[in-house]
Amino acid sequence: MTIARERQIDKRTALPYILFMRRLILQRGIMTTISVNQFRDHLRHYVDEAEKNHEVLTVSRRNGKGFVVMSSEDWQSIEETLFVLQNQSLMQQIEKSLQTHQKNTGYKPSQEESDEINRF
Repeated sequence: MTIARERQIDKRTALPYILFMRRLILQRGIMTTISVNQFRDHLRHYVDEAEKNHEVLTVSRRNGKGFVVMSSEDWQSIEETLFVLQNQSLMQQIEKSLQTHQKNTGYKPSQEESDEINRF
């Protein structure tokens, strides 16, 4: 079950999602585009690259349509981000946390609590 299939992106969440995807692509470099024949001939190599190096690959077909190959870890990350972006309650909680952090008014753990957290 995937979140992306179940939920539609509304206008309020479209921009953050687009910016997230843009940042993701820029962080990992420009997506490589290859033909479906190249992909088929070197399937193992491209799948390994997607899995090990988080390469995002666009595979084009003659009819102009294509598909994207990425690791399941990257896809799950995108799904989680979409879920957060589409959840108004979580977005408000994040915004509130950001404001308290910027104002330095948030919860401050004791030294003992900090030491316990930092042990991990």
